Amino acid sequence: MRHNKAVNHLGRQSGHRKAMLANMASSLILHKRIETTLAKAKALRQYVEPLITKSKEDTTHSRRVVFSYLKQKEAVSELFRVVAPKIADRPGGYTRILKIGFRQGDAADMALIELVDFNELALAATPKETKKATTRRSRAKKAQAEAPAAEEATQE
Repeated sequence: MRHNKAVNHLGRQSGHRKAMLANMASSLILHKRIETTLAKAKALRQYVEPLITKSKEDTTHSRRVVFSYLKQKEAVSELFRVVAPKIADRPGGYTRILKIGFRQGDAADMALIELVDFNELALAATPKETKKATTRRSRAKKAQAEAPAAEEATQE
């Protein structure tokens, strides 16, 4: 049983794990997509999504809080200047994990983790939905209005 085991330790001690996740989060923010193992990608998603949510509010305090996690000035400025405005209206789910097979050496599950709003191929592939102006009810009324006019034309 795995009760009360919310954190995947990834086979590392806490200092190493925190440093690794900080480096991976910075790389994800700077490059918008990184390739890693599936377990690390899932751990990184839990680490980086609250930081992206924090970046929606551009205050000195939120910048300092995010910097305490990322520890790279370039990544913090990229997050607040480029990433945050693009995801401002998204209520969550800023990352996408795509499984890409197995690693050659040890057959570890590999995954691609990316920021959702920065994948140009996926954004271009989704068609914009256009809603119809008419509804079924309005068509029925229109058909009923035409029926009496057609009856009058036949009576004459």
